[in-house]
Amino acid sequence: MDFNIESKKNSTLIQVQTEKLDTHVAPALKSELVLVSGKGEKNIILDLSECEYCDSSGLSAILVANRLCKNAGGTFVLCGLNDAVERLITISQLDTVLNITESVPDAEKMIS
Repeated sequence: MDFNIESKKNSTLIQVQTEKLDTHVAPALKSELVLVSGKGEKNIILDLSECEYCDSSGLSAILVANRLCKNAGGTFVLCGLNDAVERLITISQLDTVLNITESVPDAEKMIS
């Protein structure tokens, strides 16, 4: 499985457990996000600490998560970015749109 999904007190944590968030993984991630959101979760933390590469389909999945949380009146937080993924998000100017933290505990603080 490419993800670990864990229900927390105020949020759902999704950890991507693959090195690449690309066209092979992103569609499954989008499906998981829609399922989690459909169950009424409005706060999602996406942990990319094990992810070393992200392409446009990965970015698309991240934006889906952000939109689902926003539409539900919740918060989406991205955390654990490595340099390459962080650079891509900065180049795409998504760092101005997304909540980004260093770690899962920091993300949880942002939501609580």
